[in-house]
Amino acid sequence: MRTVLNVLNFVLGGFFTTLGWLIATFFSVVLIFTLPLTRSCWEITKISLLPFGNEAIHIDELYPEKSNALLAAGGSLLNIVWLILFGWWLCLSHIVAGIAQCITIIGIPVGIANFKIAAIALWPVGRRVVPVEVAQQARIENARRRF
Repeated sequence: MRTVLNVLNFVLGGFFTTLGWLIATFFSVVLIFTLPLTRSCWEITKISLLPFGNEAIHIDELYPEKSNALLAAGGSLLNIVWLILFGWWLCLSHIVAGIAQCITIIGIPVGIANFKIAAIALWPVGRRVVPVEVAQQARIENARRRF
């Protein structure tokens, strides 16, 4: 079922949103001061291409033992730069694609996935794309560790 939904996403606009992420990745490499954004950009490109079966999870949830206040502050600063340069138009592209997909009845699940990616597009630094099962396992381990 995931494969069918991923193909449907690609056909109904996922190609264009993924192309937008690839363009943003290219510009983050070309502009030297945005080089730290390239990893996050590439990670979200993967979920834009294959949103079903993958999930974007924050690095602090994935590796809680490596969390650091200095890295969190740096990530927030990078996210602000990201939002100004790339985030708003990528978010807008996912919203437009999501609306267009929801107009077709068959594209509603894909449109909802695009709305989720639109939220990630605004603040992507510090997120990693992992299979859904890995994300669930990380959340279970974090819950056990906390309680």
